[in-house]
Amino acid sequence: METMFPSREVGQTKRRILEVAIELFSQNGYSAVSVREITKHVGIKESALYNHFKTKDEILQSIYQLFTNASEGNALPSAEQLEAMLQQVDLETFLRQGFEQFQRTIENPLLTQIWRILNIEQYRDQRAREIILNAIYKGTIDFLESAFLLLQQQKKIRDTFSPRMLAVEYQYPIFAMMTEYLLLTFDNKDTDELRQRVEDHIRYFNDYVKV
Repeated sequence: METMFPSREVGQTKRRILEVAIELFSQNGYSAVSVREITKHVGIKESALYNHFKTKDEILQSIYQLFTNASEGNALPSAEQLEAMLQQVDLETFLRQGFEQFQRTIENPLLTQIWRILNIEQYRDQRAREIILNAIYKGTIDFLESAFLLLQQQKKIRDTFSPRMLAVEYQYPIFAMMTEYLLLTFDNKDTDELRQRVEDHIRYFNDYVKV
């Protein structure tokens, strides 16, 4: 959480407003939460909130920016870094490392809540759609396409498949399982079976495409 709220940029009250708004928006959706409800949970007057945010929508925009900043902080490796990385590992290790990075991300409860907000707001708010479609879906598929092409060039996986199709075939089940994870954690349900399913998916995909 500290990395999402650098103290030099976000004061204590503003940080608390964002934390409360994230919790409430992730539970009830943006439209169902009033400024009055936010300030009640923060313990400040409504007028005090406007010292930090001009509107409720500006709070939501700041939440989107937090997610974008966190994503950029976990930026995907450059083409040169990716090539060097894939020289050292096989496909299964590469995929498992990617899943482990995802696990570290979802261990941050604030990021998980913002994920929920994006999923709730995606049909109402174009900004949420842009983050999901470009930063999450397209960005991940583009990255995996590059990785699979390099692995083919290194003769680590079969070159009879399109790298783009491999990226789609591997990642879209992961996207679905990420959504399922959000639903399970929202109700405080166990996710062990889901995690095992991801492990099985990695092994199956690896066995299917490896040389």
